Amino acid sequence: MDTGLGGKIALVTGGGSGIGRAIALALAAEGVHIAVASRNPDPKTLREIESAGVRALRLCTNVSKEEQVTSMVKETIRGLGGLDMYVNNAGAHWDQPVSKVTTEAWVNTMHTNLSACVWACREASKHFISQGRGSILIVGSTCTHAPLYREAAYRASKAGLKAYMEVLAVELAPFGIRVNMLTPGYFPTRLSAHLARDREKEKTVLDTIPLRRPGRLETDIGPAAVFLLSDKLSGYTTGAELVVDGGFSLRPPPYYTDDEIREMNLP
Repeated sequence: MDTGLGGKIALVTGGGSGIGRAIALALAAEGVHIAVASRNPDPKTLREIESAGVRALRLCTNVSKEEQVTSMVKETIRGLGGLDMYVNNAGAHWDQPVSKVTTEAWVNTMHTNLSACVWACREASKHFISQGRGSILIVGSTCTHAPLYREAAYRASKAGLKAYMEVLAVELAPFGIRVNMLTPGYFPTRLSAHLARDREKEKTVLDTIPLRRPGRLETDIGPAAVFLLSDKLSGYTTGAELVVDGGFSLRPPPYYTDDEIREMNLP
């Protein structure tokens, strides 16, 4: 299927690993030139992007710093010759109970997860408005649908992202610019490594997911991002949230085992 993305240019924050990397590689496979921004982008990821026959730009960026975010957008436009899509994915996670949330954790999480998006979208939208087109994808979290323990700062920042995404969508729509949110559930990444290390906790999480498995970066995240960023596939979609979580946000109570569920649903 032709997604219409070939030859376009995308900036992906946190694109060196995990969800950001999966999105970058999926876009590269569609012929998109990619700027990868993170504190220390993995050269291997850049080589994988280039192996798809597109250009890759490495941007060492600390998105919690406003001046670096502003520079990141300008360097993308200068280095790759333009910008058609912005993917806000970089995230910070501090695992602290509410009675012990530190100022450092709160400020760093808010700047990395929320402020960075505001700064980057401010700069990217100027360019998109001037060219009369553009697409923004903001990576959210299913923690906005249900509270998780020790996630006060993280959840507050991600909930803020959703509210900000909706304002962006209505303000930029008259310029032909679409803004959407991709909300992953449990995917084994650096931010969720603490769960993978504790098999009992991971089992508890998997038991709350109706599909009973973690997400797969290559097959579950990449195609969803391509869909939302492609004007050809989702040209009438803006201000929307696509939840990719195996049903986790439905929060079914674990009253029944998988076998009991199957038995009650069999003819």
